[in-house]
Amino acid sequence: MTERVDVAIIGGAVMGASCAWWLTRMQPGLKVVVIERDPTYAHSATALSVASVRQQFSHATNVEISRFGVDFIRNFSDRLGPDGGIPSLGLKENGYLFLSRTAEGAALLADLAAMQRDHGAATEVWSADQVKARYPWMEVGDVTAGSFGPRDEGWFDNMGLLAGFRNAARAQGVRFIKDEAVGLDMAGGKVTAVRLATGEKVECGVVVNAAGTRGATVAAWAGLSLPVEPRKRTVFVIDAPNARHPDAPLLIDTGYYMRPEHGQWIIATVPEGDGPCDPNDFEPDLHLFEDVIWEQVYNRAPGFDAVKVVRHWVGQYDYNTLDQNAVLGPHPDVPNFFFMNGFSGHGLQQSPAIGRGTAEHILTGAWQSLDLSELSIERVIAGRPFLELAIV
Repeated sequence: MTERVDVAIIGGAVMGASCAWWLTRMQPGLKVVVIERDPTYAHSATALSVASVRQQFSHATNVEISRFGVDFIRNFSDRLGPDGGIPSLGLKENGYLFLSRTAEGAALLADLAAMQRDHGAATEVWSADQVKARYPWMEVGDVTAGSFGPRDEGWFDNMGLLAGFRNAARAQGVRFIKDEAVGLDMAGGKVTAVRLATGEKVECGVVVNAAGTRGATVAAWAGLSLPVEPRKRTVFVIDAPNARHPDAPLLIDTGYYMRPEHGQWIIATVPEGDGPCDPNDFEPDLHLFEDVIWEQVYNRAPGFDAVKVVRHWVGQYDYNTLDQNAVLGPHPDVPNFFFMNGFSGHGLQQSPAIGRGTAEHILTGAWQSLDLSELSIERVIAGRPFLELAIV
């Protein structure tokens, strides 16, 4: 059996669902199908995200993406209407706090904060004394500066975001199918169909690669190269009875990050020697808490003298090895093949703007609401990094 659609999207988590919703919102009646191998999303980056949003990026494009994203998240039910079925994403605006331990780092935070404010963010740069005054439970003797977002930064309901996009997209006529894309048919330098594991095909005018950690595999089906690989992240939930600080920010310190969660804490680190993993590897690196994280967080806050790991999970980043930034847009050699890949840990918060931008490009042939050209596949082809410094 073969089906013909206008747009076939490979990957039905938050990027694919956002793109599908925007496409059919902008052009009602457009025939869009989303192909998802596991609609439980058990191992998707969307489901396993720490579900945060920030304005503190090192590039203006990413700031603009998040400016739109946080407004969309805050007003989610109004944006999607009753079809979304999600009354609120529960945005909790405790802010992000980046700490620096060097004079060079403090200068960089100041420069980045000025740029972020130029684009509408509210980032403040604090001295160590100001950090201590706001969060007296922290030790700040080694801190040279902190940058803090007093609004528009925090965390929210990740699965609510996905469910709302899916519900509203379905109401607009998008069809989500449970199947696995296994290849592409090509003719005349374009994709003509997506082949499915069931043996069926979806003929399409446009194909969108929203396949997360498997994005490079999908690109290879079209004879294209994509420098995106899966990288494993073990996240711990800890109880610290002497450190109950529900007003704490999402703290980005040297070697780890953490934030409060229902009286406990979510905490994680980037493992030393970080590199690619198998896309099916979700075994936790349990040693990281004792060997890497605990001493650092105790040095920052003595209230973490008594801690207990109460649970953990493993997620994977679709990590762009070129510059840790998204790879977007059509490929010049296969113009109906669109990328939505390589988000390197900040895809969830970027999905409202990236979905909109991709849909606009598909329908009009160009970036519209935001100029996302700096994130296009052309820079990857040219080997021209657009390096994002603020990767967590």
